[in-house]
Amino acid sequence: MAPHGRASLNAESFARYSKIGGPVVIHRNTEDMVTLAIASPLTMIGRDAYWQNGTGHPRTTGTYSRVLGRYVRERHVLTLMDAIRKMTVMPAQRLEARVPVMKNKGRIAAGADADLTVFDAQRVIDRSTYRQPGLAPAGMQYVLVNGVVVVSRGRAVDGVAPGAAIRAPLSHVVIYHAWESPR
Repeated sequence: MAPHGRASLNAESFARYSKIGGPVVIHRNTEDMVTLAIASPLTMIGRDAYWQNGTGHPRTTGTYSRVLGRYVRERHVLTLMDAIRKMTVMPAQRLEARVPVMKNKGRIAAGADADLTVFDAQRVIDRSTYRQPGLAPAGMQYVLVNGVVVVSRGRAVDGVAPGAAIRAPLSHVVIYHAWESPR
């Protein structure tokens, strides 16, 4: 996308925007495709957006609030409980065999990690845009990571970073080169 709005990407505009720097975003999914995917019982909801040097993709800050506000409350594509399940326990369960620490994620239970979000289901919505990707979502009241408040009354708490990297053991990783076939 052009810095000042949408533009068609061709060889000339790509060369021009490449000199400016930053990401090139190509939108290929239609709203119908997204709705169908979100509604599928096989779909888990997560994000792989980026954040670098104070800017990034709007879904970095808005993925979950977008699903809760747009697809649950406004469009009734999912129930609130289905959306929460797709964002929490489903991804954790999918990763458990490979990353055992995920057995403590995505659940509210004794011994589980204290990662919790408190939100207003009637107000939650994403607000981030490509021009303002860092806008906090509306309706997200509190976020706790490892039991530490990182969002309070809808605002990020400065100076706290209680999260920890979650990594799978490297002993199970198999790397194939593009010219090799998996055995």
